[in-house]
Amino acid sequence: MLALVLEPNRQLSLREIHIKEELGPRDVRIAIHTVGICGSDVHYYQYGRIGPFVVQEPMVLGHEASGTVIEVGREVKHLRVGDRVCMEPGIPDPNSKPTRLGMYNLDPAVRFWATPPVHGVLRPTVVHPADFTYKLPDNISFAEGAMVEPLAVGMHAASKAQIKPGDVAVVIGAGTIGMVTALAALAGGCSRIIISDVWQPKLDLAATLGPITPVNVTCQNSTEVVMESTDGWGADIVFEASGSAQAAAGVFELLCPGGRVVFIGMPGEPIAYDVVAAQVKEARVEHVFRYAHVYPRALALIASGKINLKPLLTDRFAFQDSVKAFEWAARMPPTSIKAQIELPQ
Repeated sequence: MLALVLEPNRQLSLREIHIKEELGPRDVRIAIHTVGICGSDVHYYQYGRIGPFVVQEPMVLGHEASGTVIEVGREVKHLRVGDRVCMEPGIPDPNSKPTRLGMYNLDPAVRFWATPPVHGVLRPTVVHPADFTYKLPDNISFAEGAMVEPLAVGMHAASKAQIKPGDVAVVIGAGTIGMVTALAALAGGCSRIIISDVWQPKLDLAATLGPITPVNVTCQNSTEVVMESTDGWGADIVFEASGSAQAAAGVFELLCPGGRVVFIGMPGEPIAYDVVAAQVKEARVEHVFRYAHVYPRALALIASGKINLKPLLTDRFAFQDSVKAFEWAARMPPTSIKAQIELPQ
C-alpha cells in the first residue's frame, strides 16, 4: 500500500510498503480518512528518535486518526461496515498487571502507532482491535474525530488534577496539548483559565475559546498576573504543557497553598525541581503519560457541545502532499495549532 514512510536515515517519502495485517475475530479493518500531525511524529522526522524509541527500520508515521469501518471480525458486535470511527492508538497486553489494574497506558508492552517498531496510520487502511475503536456521533466530523487522541491527553490531565467546581487553573503552553487541556479543565469545572505562551497568535486564539486569560511571557510576568487575578492566593491547579525545562521549574510560584500541579509536557532535559517551594505549599504533584479510559467521555463532551475543537483545526493537507505537510509542520507558524492530512476516499 502507499504510505508515508520514515526511513532510519530520517528521509521521508510517500512510497509503497508491504504491511501484512490479518483480520482477527475481534478486529475491524478501517479505511483511514483523517490523520493529525503530532509533535511526536515531527520529532521522529527531525531526530529519528524519542528517548529510547529509535527508528531503526522503515516506519509509517501518524497516530491521531479517524476513518470508516470496511470489514469486521466475526465476534465484533458493536461496530458495522460503514460506521465512522476514531481509534485509540495504543494496544496494551490484556494480561499485563497495569492493564488488569486499569492503568493500561502504563503497560510496558503497549503497541502504540508510530512508535518504533510499530507502524502508524498514514496509509489507506489499518486493522485495529474493535475494543479500541469508537463510533463517531453523527455531529462529529472526521477532523474532530482525529482530534480525540490529543484531547484524551488533556482530559486525562484534568482528571488527575481532581478539579473542584470553580477552580482557577494555569496552563503553561498554548500548543495543541495546552489548548485541549484548557478546554478539558473548563469542561471539568474550572471557572477560568490563565494560559501562557511566547506566541501571541496562539494566545489570541486561546482567548476566544472561553473564560481564558492569555499571558505572553515575553512581555508579561505570569506570577504577577496569576496573583493579581486571584487576590494574591495563587492558582488552584497548574498544568505544565509546554515541555520547557525553564517553565517547568517555576510551576510552584504560580500555585496556591494546597494546590495541584500536573506535568504533561516532556522536557528534553532534567528540570530544576524546587522541593522546598513545593513543601511549603504542600503541593500535590501529578504526572500523565498518554491516557486510559478516556475516549468515550471525550466523544460525549464533543457531541454535547461542551468542548468545541473546530477552532483548533487550522491547517489541512492532501495525502499526496504528506511530505510537504511534514516539512511545513517542522517549522509551523505561530498562527497554526493542528495540521491534518486527509486521505482520498
